[in-house]
Amino acid sequence: MRISQRAERIEPFYVMEVAKAASQKAREVAHTDRPVVFLNIGEPDFTAPPLVQQAAQAAIDAGQTQYTPALGMAPLRQAISDWYVSRFGVQVPANRIVITAGASAALQLACLALIDRGDEILMPDPSYPCNRHFVSAAEGVAKLIPTTAEERFQLSADKVAAAWGPHTRGVLLASPSNPTGTSIDPSELRRIHEVVRSRGGITLIDEIYLGLGHDEQFGHSALALGDDIVSINSFSKYFNMTGWRLGWLVVPEALVPVLERLAQNLFICASTVAQQAALACFEPESLAEYERRRAEFKARRDYFIPALNELGLTVPVAPDGAFYAWADCTAACQQLGLKDSWDFAFAALENAHVAITPGRDFGTDQTARFVRFSTANSMAELQTAIARLKAWLKP
Repeated sequence: MRISQRAERIEPFYVMEVAKAASQKAREVAHTDRPVVFLNIGEPDFTAPPLVQQAAQAAIDAGQTQYTPALGMAPLRQAISDWYVSRFGVQVPANRIVITAGASAALQLACLALIDRGDEILMPDPSYPCNRHFVSAAEGVAKLIPTTAEERFQLSADKVAAAWGPHTRGVLLASPSNPTGTSIDPSELRRIHEVVRSRGGITLIDEIYLGLGHDEQFGHSALALGDDIVSINSFSKYFNMTGWRLGWLVVPEALVPVLERLAQNLFICASTVAQQAALACFEPESLAEYERRRAEFKARRDYFIPALNELGLTVPVAPDGAFYAWADCTAACQQLGLKDSWDFAFAALENAHVAITPGRDFGTDQTARFVRFSTANSMAELQTAIARLKAWLKP
């Protein structure tokens, strides 16, 4: 069977390849006193709050399971609009919000609507691998631009201007970022957008971790910069609804009918039950619970980052959001005689029974010395992981 060139261009998602190895190890040691601690997948250990679960059940019991409009349920679009005002102080009309089957579908729709064959999209190195694969699937070219710790592993306006070429269509950013947990300084983001706008380009920004910001300096939506921003968001991270597959886009008004046409053909609509449930995310009781959980994520970060640094797994930039630690394992690899973070991740799994993600997924050669830890786990699990890593690295 002949496979399309489009499919062949998509690299494996190495996060999941490592996850398979971790699952196998977990089965092997499940009945021992050292079960695997999973710090490799970016999935909150919290589930949807009670009101959200009850709303889903009520929708099923009431038979509210038919298709919704392709753009999403009007009450949910309005609820998201109201949340932007109350949480971020940004006016986003509901008619510019498009409900999607997760942030993945949102990115796919945005790329299909805005990218033609050969269009170049500038992205930071490191960045979330699937983002560049969405660009590739739309027959565009993801151009990764190396970033430094001094830049918070984010693009700068100067680098965007220097990299802009005749085929450049725009930028795809993430703030806070996966894998680094760092955000773009709002003033720098404004300058980036001015560079892009002056060249007639598009600014796409992944804001799925925006609700999990821990620093007021960075906790601002890019949507405050103007109506021409395309923002991708999700119910997976802050709202703890990963498997519900529900996300949204905020787009310029002129793009809404284009996305509606694409969504009608590709997805029909996002899950009706998930949309009905998501309405309950914005109830005061649910929002209070989400804020309590956000504080818990911050407490985990505040414990885990210093503990990693003490082990020599240096985190060069403290994450201001999300639930990741982007740690340089160069010293540990030298100590253990390992080549890079790929070998280190498998060695940590074998010797400490701690599953982590090597940097291979997230960019070019410069990411090979980094590993990503997810702190979306209980404090007890994080403490266990640190104790095991310490026993292995500093016996």
